Amino acid sequence: MSGHGSPDLNVDGSGLRVAIVAASWHDVVMNGLIDGARRGLADAGVAESDVTLVRVPGTFELTAACARLAQKFDVLVALGVVIRGGTPHFDYVCSAATDGLTQIGVTTGKAIGFGVLTCDNDEQALDRAGLENSSEDKGHEAATAAVATEVTLRALGA
Repeated sequence: MSGHGSPDLNVDGSGLRVAIVAASWHDVVMNGLIDGARRGLADAGVAESDVTLVRVPGTFELTAACARLAQKFDVLVALGVVIRGGTPHFDYVCSAATDGLTQIGVTTGKAIGFGVLTCDNDEQALDRAGLENSSEDKGHEAATAAVATEVTLRALGA
């Protein structure tokens, strides 16, 4: 299980302005990821009024939205899900999202929580979506990691 050995990130994110950028495919999974991200931000002390949710059509579109929003927010949380199919589309979308979000983080210096599930099937996605019977809560983890990164960067004077 990938959640095994995860760090306990207790940080104070009060005052941070956060955009949750979420794909629209796979409603049940995405709603779980969004709810998890909101819980993670609340646990980190980010006020609900400082959180903006932006929906985009799919995971591929996360990068364009995050690039634009990086100018207006302290932290970004990118959420999506890509389920492997019978064509190379899965590889292209996963690579584009990963590479694009990495590039945005490096070029802008913004903390970006990577909450993009790349799964072989629906069951794997549901198990990571932070739902009642899920074993993992990747939305919460992505939001918490993004806030912790921003707090660290600020402490470094970056």
